[in-house]
Amino acid sequence: MSSVNYYTKEGLEKLKEELNHLKTKGRSNMAKQIAEARDKGDLSENAEYDAAKDAQGLLELKISKLEGVVGNARVIDESSLDTSKVGILCNVKIKNKKSGMEVKYQIVAEEEADLKLNKISIKSPIGKGLLGKKLGEVAKIKVPAGEIEFEVVDISY
Repeated sequence: MSSVNYYTKEGLEKLKEELNHLKTKGRSNMAKQIAEARDKGDLSENAEYDAAKDAQGLLELKISKLEGVVGNARVIDESSLDTSKVGILCNVKIKNKKSGMEVKYQIVAEEEADLKLNKISIKSPIGKGLLGKKLGEVAKIKVPAGEIEFEVVDISY
């Protein structure tokens, strides 16, 4: 049973492009690998053929999972988002209460998360902890290193 996930327009397009690439080039390359392995002799003793068939199974599994994600994906209408509290697609600036360090994140769907771009998953500990918080509120978030308190300094979309 899959749940609905929300994406930016760009994030959903990226997923669709990856799915299309896997279905076309990925399957085509896999068929070539299987054909080359089949040409190398007796299939009952051909480890290369077995490996290619296993890889084909993994490719089909990945395609199937990605089809499920794309099928249950919804693009978020940014004009209807509530700017009074932290939610998906918002940019939130938080301040570590202990160190005083400030950082800005965008809360996104799990598949769009990229820490290098300061995009964190709504399902991550920090994403979950910030969800629903309002300006000035403090979120106590459990992380592997313990518990950290973050104050919500700014919310924007």
